[in-house]
Amino acid sequence: MQNDPRSHGLWELTAPPAPPTQALSGPAEADVVIVGGGFTGFSAALHLAERGTKVVLLEGKEIGFGGSGRNVGLVNAGMWTMPDDLPGVLGQLYGDRLLDVLGNAPKLVFELVQKHAIECEINPVGTLHCAIGKSGLEELQARAEQWSRRGAPVTLLDAAETARRVGTEAYAGALLDMRAGTIQPLAYVRGLAKAAIAAGARVHTSSPVTGAERSGRRWTVKTDRGSVNADWVIVATNAYTVAPWAEVRAELVHLPYFNFATKPLTPELQTKILPGREGAWDTAEILSSYRYDKLGRLVFGSVGALRGTGIAIHQAWARRSLKKLFPEIGEVEFEAEWYGKIGMTVDNLPRFHRLAENVIGFSGYNGRGIAPGTVFGKVLARHIAGEIVEGDLPLPVTEPIAQSFRPIREGYYEVGAQLAHLVQARV
Repeated sequence: MQNDPRSHGLWELTAPPAPPTQALSGPAEADVVIVGGGFTGFSAALHLAERGTKVVLLEGKEIGFGGSGRNVGLVNAGMWTMPDDLPGVLGQLYGDRLLDVLGNAPKLVFELVQKHAIECEINPVGTLHCAIGKSGLEELQARAEQWSRRGAPVTLLDAAETARRVGTEAYAGALLDMRAGTIQPLAYVRGLAKAAIAAGARVHTSSPVTGAERSGRRWTVKTDRGSVNADWVIVATNAYTVAPWAEVRAELVHLPYFNFATKPLTPELQTKILPGREGAWDTAEILSSYRYDKLGRLVFGSVGALRGTGIAIHQAWARRSLKKLFPEIGEVEFEAEWYGKIGMTVDNLPRFHRLAENVIGFSGYNGRGIAPGTVFGKVLARHIAGEIVEGDLPLPVTEPIAQSFRPIREGYYEVGAQLAHLVQARV
């Protein structure tokens, strides 16, 4: 996108085309204006339009330009925080609600894909969270016990079964979560956009919002070439937020994450490496993730940005790491490479904000954008449609609080990932 092959990489090369859209020109009227064309924005647009609500969605660049079109494509349940810790952070009421909503979020993704016939390489066969050493296994044991008490279909695998499913003896065990799976993320968000348009939503790309003003009971959201008058505004920009709601960006620390896609592996290698086609990631502090696309390319990623010195460092690390994990893979050739930014909150939990009267949004997905973004978009639609009141939402209303030393921390993560990857997997 935007003539940058490192923005969306393999996903842009293999996704079906986006539905045709144009920039906003002139005035428009709507019940709801949505700012941001990712998972949350298009899920909200789809679910509102299906309820007969007049919706206009504004996207500053292209459909799926932000994190929605760049991520690994793991459709996970829950968040990074341990299930038992959520009530302690949010209180029992909201902790239990969020666990329920996010635990069932992958199911909504898969249902929407089926309902709207979205071509996005859906593969709901589960994911594998792989344990690095004793401490990693203890973490997964706790997660397995806590999710099992809540009835989730999770299984703690021993080292032998993990080796059989992953194709390496590098791990002490793994947590298999059958709620989860993988998709082609850019294809999915484009499919949501197509479904929303078919349901009656108006979508305008290349339409960055420059301002928003309240006049009486309605909002006027402005772009360079037009404006939309609406009763409600949904801010669905998350880590890629720019003005006029800069406070959303200020509460998020950007964590860069890259992916490399190999050439399709041979059928023999595909029967040894992830033969069940689950998506996988590990418990390391600077984690690694990998999964297949439909043609058998292995998509391998970790923390870091593919720019400047990071390009060569992360490329070399990825080749070394793949050969260490899977010696039989031989010399690794990459067909595509790309990276994006994850919006991290201070406690790794998402937020619900009322930025002004009738201006609302969720943000802070902490690397779990697909399922939470989809389900939160539906929640916003139901709230605006009057089906649920604010007190019934899965998160309390909070004010955005800027994280301290944010630029310094973001630079530290980028440089730190390079330093770590300079030495990792060399021995």
